[in-house]
Amino acid sequence: MIELIILDVDGTLTDGSIIYSNNGEELKNFDVKDGLAVASWTKKMGKKAAIITGRKSQLVERRAKELGITHLYQGFDNKDEILEKILQEENLTWEQTAAIGDDLNDYKMLKKVALSFCVGDAVDDIKSLVNVVCTKNGGNGAVREMIEYIIQEDQLEGLKELWV
Repeated sequence: MIELIILDVDGTLTDGSIIYSNNGEELKNFDVKDGLAVASWTKKMGKKAAIITGRKSQLVERRAKELGITHLYQGFDNKDEILEKILQEENLTWEQTAAIGDDLNDYKMLKKVALSFCVGDAVDDIKSLVNVVCTKNGGNGAVREMIEYIIQEDQLEGLKELWV
């Protein structure tokens, strides 16, 4: 049973666009449906979630707090090593872990987890590696699609039952 999900940010939780304002502020666009699914996973179902991303952004820190994500690692390219550390902290195994990504910096991590996902617009090398290629693109519901898939596979109570 999956107890921990690992999320990439740029190209996965977002569409990969990085927008800078004239005064240098960085803007990102997060999908609210992805957010509701992650918040349900962490807050309603009591499961764990982590963000491991190669870039650093205060926006990501804020989003992680909103969604109940307990592990946030920014500025790391060695995602599989960071994930190993999280697994030790949480006393979990690779078999209890799922991850989603979109590009080559996610490759090692996606190769090691029990259930791997990529967004619909991921690079081809990632698409050929993962267990599930989502029909949705990054920043447009792919993370929700992953969570719904896990819920169905693990025969857990669905998202609808948590809110209705």
